[in-house]
Amino acid sequence: MTEIVSISDAKVSIDPEAVLATFSLGSCIGVTLYDPVRKIAGMLHFQLPTSTMDVQRAKQNPFMFADTGFGQLLGEMTRRGGEKKRLKVRMAGAAQMLNDSALFDIGRRNHAAMRKILWQHGLFIDAEHIGGNTPRTMYLAVVDGSVKIKMGPEMIEL
Repeated sequence: MTEIVSISDAKVSIDPEAVLATFSLGSCIGVTLYDPVRKIAGMLHFQLPTSTMDVQRAKQNPFMFADTGFGQLLGEMTRRGGEKKRLKVRMAGAAQMLNDSALFDIGRRNHAAMRKILWQHGLFIDAEHIGGNTPRTMYLAVVDGSVKIKMGPEMIEL
């Protein structure tokens, strides 16, 4: 069963038959968290680096931003029994899209923001597929925490 994580959304699952999936990762970033002992999987698809850009919008949808979205995702993972020290972290996205001029460089800013947030939480990136100019689709299998990235016809295991 595929559970879709939309843009500016996050999901957590303990269903071993589920696969979390997010599409259209351009300058956005998809972040996955997985606790291999408790078999808890979480995925966030955020658009912008920091909620200070639009505090009102962050209150309405915290998953739009790296800082508030990750905080919500991590909180749900730990509420369900996940332990921060066991979490496997993978991320993908941060592409330089045609409508994302070098002036804004949202992809790079998103990546830098997420790295800083992870560091603040004492978490390290286990694998990432970042940059370029092609959108990606990201899949996280709840049963074993495996992450796959699809770019065009190519499927990559992280």
